[in-house]
Amino acid sequence: QVQLVESGGGLVQAGGSLRLSCAAGTLGFGSYAMAWFRQAPGKEREFVAAISWKGGATYYGDSVKGRFTISRDDVRATVYLQMNSLKPEDTAVYFCAARFRATVASMVKEHDLNAWGQGTQVTVSS
Repeated sequence: QVQLVESGGGLVQAGGSLRLSCAAGTLGFGSYAMAWFRQAPGKEREFVAAISWKGGATYYGDSVKGRFTISRDDVRATVYLQMNSLKPEDTAVYFCAARFRATVASMVKEHDLNAWGQGTQVTVSS
């Protein structure tokens, strides 16, 4: 079971940027497709972005397309989420998740994902 630890959350003004990191404490990180989800208070968890286990494909939720970028560093066993042009509605707890050799399209189905981090809070003030 892969262990995931998110970091990089915080408080930022609208229009600002943050970069989240998710470190995986496991061998074979390169064989896991990775995703970011978020959950705002009183709302269901929402898909944000995913990256394939070979890093060649990415997929984004409509609400973040053009503003967020997912990337991975297999040497450091870390996946990143660069968030630009942040809006107050981006305020949420952000989670990373993993699934072994999954297609990037399948990463939107949270119930099929094998491992989750504990989350990191992102707050965007207006």
